[in-house]
Amino acid sequence: MAYGTINVDTLTASTGVLATQNGMTGIAKAWVVFVGSTAVVNGSFNVSSVTRNSLGNYTINFTTAMSNANYSGSIAASYYATGVPCTIGEIYTGTRTTSAYQIGLQTYNSSAYTDSPFVSVSIFGA
Repeated sequence: MAYGTINVDTLTASTGVLATQNGMTGIAKAWVVFVGSTAVVNGSFNVSSVTRNSLGNYTINFTTAMSNANYSGSIAASYYATGVPCTIGEIYTGTRTTSAYQIGLQTYNSSAYTDSPFVSVSIFGA
């Protein structure tokens, strides 16, 4: 029996995460960039919508569910206070299910929740 290399341009499945995503391990299973005050999505992959629950609190809804709720979320956000750029200080994760991921944003200098003009979330998992 000979062993060699298999090259595949497209790998598809009729259901599940592989139906909408590349089957490779270590790549983002979902990502989204949105405006915090309106939850308007500027770009996404495997995200059906973003819900603004309240000031600085959002739920990212997946198009295709994750295989389990043990995924990793990476969050980046920007904030401008009185024209001075600064970073979001505390970012927390709330409810995490196979179909949605809840996050919250607080300013770096207080415990007040805030909407960010730019929020970026990437999800990695099995």
